[in-house]
Amino acid sequence: MAMDRTFIETLAEKIPLHASAKQVYGDPVERDGTTIIPVARVQWGFGAGGLGRGVAERGGGGGGVRAKPSGYIELRNGQSRFRPILDLTSGAALAAAAAAGLLLGMLIGRSRR
Repeated sequence: MAMDRTFIETLAEKIPLHASAKQVYGDPVERDGTTIIPVARVQWGFGAGGLGRGVAERGGGGGGVRAKPSGYIELRNGQSRFRPILDLTSGAALAAAAAAGLLLGMLIGRSRR
């Protein structure tokens, strides 16, 4: 059981070091009086498990992170404005699935007549 506690303690110490605002807001870039601050959505996940007791104990774990740009903050003339970055690929996939479902429904409806 001591190994599990040590593992959990290690995770608890390391995750806050990497899960910070720096992961969401990138380094600002300034050009011609305008400052741009990149913004992203960041997701973290991990899991671990064990089987057995004593010397025969086995276990493992893993984790991952995903970051997607979501927009940027524009600072100009004392004003700030969030500008989203639209992910057209997810919208296109949704539209294609809807069109395929509509077409399939029409074909099934015709075959039942």
